[in-house]
Amino acid sequence: MKILKEWNWFEKSWLIIFTVINIIVFFYSKDSVLGLIAALTGMLSVILVAKGKISNYYFGIVNVVLYGFISYQSKYYGEAMLNLGYFLPMQLIGLVMWSKNQVNVDEKNEVKTERMKAKEIIFWSTVSIVGILIYGMILKKIGNALPYADAFTNVLSIIAMILMLKRYIEQWAVWKLIDIGSIYMCFFIKSIYNITIMWIAYLINAVYGLVNWMILYKKERGQ
Repeated sequence: MKILKEWNWFEKSWLIIFTVINIIVFFYSKDSVLGLIAALTGMLSVILVAKGKISNYYFGIVNVVLYGFISYQSKYYGEAMLNLGYFLPMQLIGLVMWSKNQVNVDEKNEVKTERMKAKEIIFWSTVSIVGILIYGMILKKIGNALPYADAFTNVLSIIAMILMLKRYIEQWAVWKLIDIGSIYMCFFIKSIYNITIMWIAYLINAVYGLVNWMILYKKERGQ
C-alpha cells in the first residue's frame, strides 16, 4: 500500500511496539476499553503529526473526546475541560489550517513547517508561566486533585496546540515538557497505565517529531 510505503522503519516499529504493550496492559490491568482506544488513537494521531500529515486530526478528534470523558470520570476537571472545551474545536480548526498549508516534496503531501522568532519564544514563555500560576489557583479552588501539576500540563498543552496550528517546529520542545509531566501524573498519581504508556509513546514521538520537522523544514526550502 502507498500509505505504508511512506512509513519508515522507526515509525512502523514505534507504532507496533506501543500498540502491543497497550493491549497487554489492557488485559492484565483494570483499565477500561475507552482507555485503550484513547491510547491507540492518540498514538496514531501524534505519529502522523510528526510526519506532517493532515490525517492526524481525524484520529485526534476521537482521542480528545475519549480522554476528556475519562478525565471527567476521574475528577481531573482541568484535563476534561482542556480536551473537550479546547482540543476538540482546535482539532477542527487545525484540519482547515493545515489543509491550506501543504507542500508536495518527493511526491509526499506534508504540511509546510516554520520556525519561531526570538520575540515569539519570549512572549509564549511568559504567557505560559503566568497562565500556569493563575490556572493552578483556579483549579485548587474548585477541588482539583493536583491543581498546579494539572495547570502545568493544561496551559502548556494550550500553547503547544497554538504552535502546532501555526506549524512551528518549536512546538515539539513544549510537547516534551507536557509528556514528562503527564507521565508523572498518570503513573505515580492516577495509576492509569494505558494512558501512561500513551504518554511515554508521545514523549518518544516528540523527540522524533522534532528531528523529522527539522528535516522537513530544510527539505521544503531546498537546503
